[in-house]
Amino acid sequence: MTLIRPQPMQSPRRLESKSVCPYCGTGCGVIIEHDGQQIIGVHGDPAHPANFGQLCSKGSTLHLSSTGEDRAREPLQRQRGSEDWSPMNWPQALTQMAQAWADIIHTQGPQAVAFYVSGQLPTEDYYLVNKLAKGFIGTNHIDTNSRLCMASAVTGYKSSLGMDSVPCSYEDLDSADCLFIVGANVAYAHPILFRRIEAAKLRRPKLQIIVADPRRTPTAAIADIFLPILPGTDVALFHGILHILIWEGLLNRAFIEAHTEGWEELKARVQNYTPQWVAETCAIPVADLRAAAMAFGQAPAALSLWCQGLNQSSHGTDKNVALINLHLATGQIGRPGAGPFSLTGQPNAMGGRETGGMPTLLPGHREVVNPEHRAEIAALWGVERLHPQPGYTAVPLFQALERGEIETIWITCTNPVLSMPDQTQVQRALEKSRLVILQDSYLDTETAAYADILLAAASWGEREAVITNSERRITHLQAAVPAPGSALPDWVIFRNFAFALGVALDALDHPMPSTKDASWAARAQRMFDFADSASIFLEYRECTRGRDLDITGLDFTVLDEQGPQQWPYPQGAQAGQVRLYADGVFPTLSGRARFRSPEYLGVAEEIDARYPLRLTTGRLRDQWHSMSRTGKVAVLFTTDEEAFLEIHPGDAQRLNLDSDVLAKVSSRRGNNILRVRINADLQPGLVFAPMHFGRRYAPAALCNQLTLAAIDPVSGEPEFKHTAVRVESVTFPWQGTILHLQDEDAHFHAAQRIARQFPYASLSRIRQGEREGFILRLAAKQAPAASDIHAWDRALGMDGIDILDYDDGRRGVRKRLCIHGNQLYAARLFGEDATRDWLRELLLSATNVHSYRHALFAPKVPTDMGAWVRSRGVCACTGIDERTLRQHIEAGAVTLDQIAQTCGAGGECGSCKPEILDIIRLVRQEVS
Repeated sequence: MTLIRPQPMQSPRRLESKSVCPYCGTGCGVIIEHDGQQIIGVHGDPAHPANFGQLCSKGSTLHLSSTGEDRAREPLQRQRGSEDWSPMNWPQALTQMAQAWADIIHTQGPQAVAFYVSGQLPTEDYYLVNKLAKGFIGTNHIDTNSRLCMASAVTGYKSSLGMDSVPCSYEDLDSADCLFIVGANVAYAHPILFRRIEAAKLRRPKLQIIVADPRRTPTAAIADIFLPILPGTDVALFHGILHILIWEGLLNRAFIEAHTEGWEELKARVQNYTPQWVAETCAIPVADLRAAAMAFGQAPAALSLWCQGLNQSSHGTDKNVALINLHLATGQIGRPGAGPFSLTGQPNAMGGRETGGMPTLLPGHREVVNPEHRAEIAALWGVERLHPQPGYTAVPLFQALERGEIETIWITCTNPVLSMPDQTQVQRALEKSRLVILQDSYLDTETAAYADILLAAASWGEREAVITNSERRITHLQAAVPAPGSALPDWVIFRNFAFALGVALDALDHPMPSTKDASWAARAQRMFDFADSASIFLEYRECTRGRDLDITGLDFTVLDEQGPQQWPYPQGAQAGQVRLYADGVFPTLSGRARFRSPEYLGVAEEIDARYPLRLTTGRLRDQWHSMSRTGKVAVLFTTDEEAFLEIHPGDAQRLNLDSDVLAKVSSRRGNNILRVRINADLQPGLVFAPMHFGRRYAPAALCNQLTLAAIDPVSGEPEFKHTAVRVESVTFPWQGTILHLQDEDAHFHAAQRIARQFPYASLSRIRQGEREGFILRLAAKQAPAASDIHAWDRALGMDGIDILDYDDGRRGVRKRLCIHGNQLYAARLFGEDATRDWLRELLLSATNVHSYRHALFAPKVPTDMGAWVRSRGVCACTGIDERTLRQHIEAGAVTLDQIAQTCGAGGECGSCKPEILDIIRLVRQEVS
């Protein structure tokens, strides 16, 4: 016998790589902790000037979203109508795609193919796909999901200031005397910037904060003046403020005369926007309108922040220019703490705009319709000419796809089946398309169900990249770990496809545009001779030479050694430019900024007797976009487990709706089933639904089945923020719940398939301590068949020997408990689920249920267990719920610091601070 001494376990080596959060456009620096193969953890980068080490709840959980069975690891294909994917290798996939596209280009022309890409793509991907589409193929049909969030800010800046150049920086938040936040729930959509606003207000209590929003969002908790305007009335509000500024003599006439044009026309326009008329139109008090105007006009430095509330509108450009007018009229631009500052929704939406990744743009802030701009880029790319006609923006693009005008579409890193308005139209378009290519890092998005080929893309932390955040700051991201399987960076896929397409076009003898290249294959090799990200960046950099965004002084060495830099950063510069237009010179033909004079036009779809309520949609604090990444993290469901409909108590009473019941929400395009949440802070006549949930989590609650495809005539951005709807009670006699600890991804995917078979279903991840699971809530007109229930039990792994069953066929009650080692593992409560929250607590707390066996099937929680109602989570970092917070507040903890000291809530990432303040306010109101 040989005695072998046990060796101590070696902890994995811990390495660190610098990156940036892949969520909103704040651009927070992140340090990735890894062992060279897997991401182990994350923490904020204290040296990054966007966040100085802070991360929100989403950013601080990034490491929990990077792996899983749903990751795309190799190219896949499938037949239409089948759910089964077949693997391919990269040469097979690219050759098959190239042959199909070459045939379409050869027979129908390059305008029959299209790309739809993403504001999450790094700059090098954006540049390469743009070059592929416009320079090699010859189609301008390439748009991005940034069309859905930032397009109106682009057209607003260009119309008023001459270029799409955000003139401000984050440091302006620290020196502003008046902060005008309009159409932006910064507390949820850009939490780290909101931390900075909170700090500025604490440091300088005289800072005046105005918030204009149809909803009293958590952002409004910090406001000195809150303007709950009616949806779509922003232009009237801004004109009304300008009217008061003129009347009160609060203009900067020297700036107007020296640096602007178009003032007299605007002055005449706003003459009719009297305070009384504007107040009635916006449904706000005249006194509050005046107070806001005086605060803005009297401030030494006034800064405005906005996001989707202005942009997502059929008149989004008008709203943007009307707000910018206030800055030009008061000279509040180009100075510390002053200027119009649009907040970007995605991590590299700015980079996409810079590289020309939209159908009207070319690299370096150039225009497709400008002959000189086309000639400059054609010369740089070594092509004869570029197509002079702008391509389709997102909504018309999918409409053209449905008409058959476009034959095939390549979708990259985005989920239009969930995110586009009039969702059923997008589905029809994809069903009609000859070939749908989806390039993504995840397998099970809503759009994947319509794809013929899925290309596996490397994701965050798995590749080198360059991005630009909201304040024009460029960061170089390092690769930390290898991508799974054979997944590739997006730019590599585009480059290799160009090579394959060149071969395929030659095989068809497709005519060459000139004799400059011997063949299409040779042309592709010349145009896409890139070995790495750095080589692409150097070519893109040349596109910016002499332009407003000149970065010819930057390279990866500068970015790595000196840190993230703002543009412009021309050759010879020692630093980037903090703010623009300090000299009062604007990139227009006259060198002057332009006042624009839009008329207030209201919403695209007004309410009426059939659809009397106004629906607005928006973001949740702990979820992002279509939840491809955040939906993998159980702790991010703590605050909001399911899709919901917020409604004012008066409207709820009139419609006979109670809190937590289900309601049917209908528009002219479709309907949803949503759980009611009554909110007294919501204005009467307005309802709100979050935009994140798709068929993976709430198949009956797809809010973009309701929204309309009305778009801004200039920016092409859809009107997500207002839809006319009706709400009515809906009764489902049968309801059920499945609770399950998370042990296999297959069980969660099985629950997703079950959910799609019910008229109402909600699937959510749940977590307590270190135990995770999921909850599936179901509702229907009648009980499901016993055979279906047995099949679901098998799919969920709930058919083992450690089970307890209770069946009452007469009442339609069928329950099953799975118990392993005296701990509850899973529960099926069909036909009777009043004990749902109690059993959930037993499951997640690993309670020994042996002594409760006599009560586990009871129709309600036994009286000796006390009342058991789940409390909504508030702090994702600590797991503190609303009930616990109320207990601490009632015990005397009535400030944020006191709450953080007593229970920890709000003491980590701080994303929940506005909500804690709201709860403190509510408790005080209840006590008084």
